[in-house]
Amino acid sequence: MRILVTNDDGIYSPGIAALAKIASRFGEVRVVAPDIEQSSMGHAITASRPLSYKKSPIVFEGIDAYRVNGTPADCVALGQHLWEKTDVVLSGINMGPNLGNAMWHSGTLAAAKQAVLFGMKGIALSTPVGDVEPDFDLLDPFVEKALDILLKNPDLNLINVNFPKNPKGVRWTRQSVRLYDNKIVPALDPMGRKSYWFTVVPLEAAEEGSDRWAIENDFVSITPLRLDLTNEAELVKAQLKYPIA
Repeated sequence: MRILVTNDDGIYSPGIAALAKIASRFGEVRVVAPDIEQSSMGHAITASRPLSYKKSPIVFEGIDAYRVNGTPADCVALGQHLWEKTDVVLSGINMGPNLGNAMWHSGTLAAAKQAVLFGMKGIALSTPVGDVEPDFDLLDPFVEKALDILLKNPDLNLINVNFPKNPKGVRWTRQSVRLYDNKIVPALDPMGRKSYWFTVVPLEAAEEGSDRWAIENDFVSITPLRLDLTNEAELVKAQLKYPIA
């Protein structure tokens, strides 16, 4: 099995080193990641300038690794072009969760989606980060277990996985879709000029069985996803209520 490992935190992130190490237990691994942090880039692709890649300055214990001057989606596109017959893309382990509405702007998940668009399996993996770096040694057996389940399952092509700081088990979950209160936080830059940070505040509690609920209760969250955003129920109602000749 050929496994392409990428992320949105950049080639220097300890999360991608941890993931590449675990992935090597399942097949041949190659790392292709952004040369700088690309968090919250969503599914952006670079169309206004050429892409290039260079050998990574970081050593990945015998694994070929490259850095790209582009987004996570760019890395997948270029990586699968340069490495023929890639089977699966693993994106992460992201330094920060990708739960609920965050899936819309997650660069980590975008890399997994790009993989599926190219006919490969795509798996995004994330974990919360606080004042200290995540304990990847502690997470190691849970990451391996999740990959063992997902890499052997041909029916699941796009999957979002989140690991709590101290997992006590694993749960299949659905995406938590909650309303948010838009919050703009004003600040001053070092030159005394006004600047603003964009953030949100959840207005609703996490629903039981959702990805947020799982993480809040110290379970690994595995959420199967799909690229098709069609609201099937509303489509049927629209066709009946507003028939088009």
